[in-house]
Amino acid sequence: QVQLVESGGGLVQPGGSLRLSCAASGRTFSSYSVGWFRQAPGKEREFVAGSGSITWNPGNTYYSDSVKGRFTISRDNAKNTVYLQMNSLKPEDTAVYYCAAEPGKMYGSRWSQQGEYDYWGQGTQVTVSS
Repeated sequence: QVQLVESGGGLVQPGGSLRLSCAASGRTFSSYSVGWFRQAPGKEREFVAGSGSITWNPGNTYYSDSVKGRFTISRDNAKNTVYLQMNSLKPEDTAVYYCAAEPGKMYGSRWSQQGEYDYWGQGTQVTVSS
């Protein structure tokens, strides 16, 4: 069982930055693939970024086209934490951001499939507005 807790959300102006954290319980979090998703009001939840586990694809990252070049996912396995550094934020980035974890290997289109993830956090709100 893995419990995920997101933090770091808030209000930021367009062009600003935020860093989200996803802290996990459990000693084997490094063996989980982790994804960040977001859900804007009135829209479906969408994939944002993914980080491969040390078991299957260490160092592997995967991004949606909408955030590529602006967002960076990273992980500190010693701290059982995955981060999402968000730069050059836009109003359309406003959403609740969720992290999710999966013990299996994630690759290609599997990253963006919500049903592939076994564990989810409660979400953190990010609002980009002037």
